[in-house]
Amino acid sequence: MSAKELSAGTTPEDGEPPRAESEHPDDEEEAEAEDVGGFAGAAGMPFVQYVNAPYANLNTGSVYGDQNAQNIGAAGNAGGRRVEAHEGSIPAQEILEAKAGFAEPDWFPAALKELDTGLLFLAGSPGTGRRTAALNLLFQHSSGSMDLRALDSDVDLPSWRPTQAEARGYLVYGLLAKRPLTSPVIANLLDRLTEVHARMVILLPDDPELARTLSRELHITPVRCRPPQPGAVFDARLRSAVPNPAERDRLLARLEPGMLDELLAPDLVPSQVVELVEAVSRAGDTGPGFTDLRDRLSFLAAGEAPELIKQLRDDSDGLAFLLAACVFEGLDHRIVQEEAERLLLLADGSLDSLLPESGSSDGERGPATSGPRPNPKFLLRRSLDELLRMVRADCAPTEIRTASGYLYSVEPVRFTRHRQAEEVLRHVWRQYGHLSSLLADWMGRVSGNERELAEPAGRVLGMAAGWGGGRRALSHISKLANSDSATTRAIAAYALSMAAADPILASEVKHRLRGWSYSAGPQLRSTVAHVCGTDFGASRPDRAIRLLRSAYRGRDGEEAAVGVKVRGSLCALSGAGRQPTVVRRLAEWVDTGGREAELALWTFPQLLWEPAWLQEQLVGVSEFTEKIIELVHRVLNDDEHFEATRSALLNWCRMAYGYEQQTTAVETLLTALAQGMARGELRLFVEIDRYDAEELAGRHIARHALDRWRNGESPEHGSATPHGGPHDH
Repeated sequence: MSAKELSAGTTPEDGEPPRAESEHPDDEEEAEAEDVGGFAGAAGMPFVQYVNAPYANLNTGSVYGDQNAQNIGAAGNAGGRRVEAHEGSIPAQEILEAKAGFAEPDWFPAALKELDTGLLFLAGSPGTGRRTAALNLLFQHSSGSMDLRALDSDVDLPSWRPTQAEARGYLVYGLLAKRPLTSPVIANLLDRLTEVHARMVILLPDDPELARTLSRELHITPVRCRPPQPGAVFDARLRSAVPNPAERDRLLARLEPGMLDELLAPDLVPSQVVELVEAVSRAGDTGPGFTDLRDRLSFLAAGEAPELIKQLRDDSDGLAFLLAACVFEGLDHRIVQEEAERLLLLADGSLDSLLPESGSSDGERGPATSGPRPNPKFLLRRSLDELLRMVRADCAPTEIRTASGYLYSVEPVRFTRHRQAEEVLRHVWRQYGHLSSLLADWMGRVSGNERELAEPAGRVLGMAAGWGGGRRALSHISKLANSDSATTRAIAAYALSMAAADPILASEVKHRLRGWSYSAGPQLRSTVAHVCGTDFGASRPDRAIRLLRSAYRGRDGEEAAVGVKVRGSLCALSGAGRQPTVVRRLAEWVDTGGREAELALWTFPQLLWEPAWLQEQLVGVSEFTEKIIELVHRVLNDDEHFEATRSALLNWCRMAYGYEQQTTAVETLLTALAQGMARGELRLFVEIDRYDAEELAGRHIARHALDRWRNGESPEHGSATPHGGPHDH
């Protein structure tokens, strides 16, 4: 099924809502390098222009003999490579360069036909020419239009709309938004593109799992970008770079016999072929010549780097100079030498593979050594590949992960054999007691990102509690739980959650948490709050709610951090599918007053940012319908929480537009609020009425309620008297 055939009437998306204020975070993701007709160099390196002019006096402009200009990657030079557009209009020059010498792959006609539907997903690895092919697809499908635009990977497609009426094609560089695509999103996107007679190509990584997900959930099969044969790319690019056939023949005749066939290996990707064409086409009559062509091709550098490092392992001076030259390539040799010497001083011997022979002297203890010995501080003792082979592990392919507000890539280490890590640790823990103590101390002191490092460390410590057993199984975790460090307490929280999966340890974990929740000091209560937001709480929601209520003592002073953890765990429980338990308790707490009511009012606006379940309850009639409406009424009319609630509800109205079920939920809520308009409802309705976006669900209800209030009419089915007016806000 094509993207065009997807129905807009299916279930709306349940992903994380975007920010209310801005759909695009300021942090931009650095994109992977692609060939678009430009000339590739070392990945991530800026480019400088290398000018070879034998017999030249460049200061006065006199040039004799041959000239050769060549692009060379240089880390230490801010030279100018043309930047590919990832957001905004795509320059005409970029489109023309993508067209120049484009070797049309076998799948291109089928992709062009698929683009007739309005939307094409194109998957491929870096360097395979995805972007070049995408620009050619959009250019050809738009009958040669140069009005093409680029959208960055963090674009929020559910709310995106074409902003340039003349644009005929859109290129989306990646599908990395936290809000997942759904059938209604695709259908609405196609409608928006059809309105402006435009087409869109979305570039994807060559990820089989992502392709299966799109096929299974959206019935979309991405077109896989398989590059043409390297020889075909070379011929097409060379014809474009050197239009004169005689000149092409002359250049190719100067190559060593068999050299071109050797370089155009089957695994060569288009970006590497482009560099080869550049080197061949820009070479002059005499130099640098083709005898050293291999030495100048950057895509051969990766294979030579390990050998270069190996040659210099026992030469600290040479190693320091190599590293300095890599960083400061293109600068004066004096600067390179000075930086190499500074690196040696800073290394303090850690670049020396061997320690010099040392003999006994006055004040020294121990016998003299018979010769140089390995330096335990040497930084190049083992390469990553060596270490991976030794422990029977691999670096998995790059994965895209999400942090708060941005995305990042990782290459995770994974053992070849399933569960090898757990078995190794279990063996060490049971057989080598002194080492297990060292490991416990080491894991308990990890620093940095609280979730990224604390969770795996806590998981192992939790499993170790079961490996050791005995009455003191949790003693090493209990010490961490009372730490002043938030990261250390997080480790303890994950460890306790893991330990509670052991039926024997579960009772002790629950016993300790209950006692700690009444502790006078905030550290233990903070750990309790954190535990309740883990799997421990999700599997025991009622117990977690009771522990959180006991741990919360307000938000003043040193209690502020505990309060944040309590609220965060309540939201985590809701996000884990425990919304009924959480909302039921919040509704009860609001009526009790005191600290519990304060916690409920503080927490509920956060839950509004995960609206799927709440909206389902508003669409149908359930025990929670009135509870949700009452909670919204209470937080709207609390000055401290009005702004947070207003932002969330405006987001409801904005995101619901065009989706039947979400619109029904919004209209149900606003209709109920209009029946008993107090000051908070008036302020919200004024905000909705004045909101910039025209496409806003429920706006007519807000305007009707405001008109009735301005005309002095009573609410249709309520008796509440409004306090203040719309201008009070």
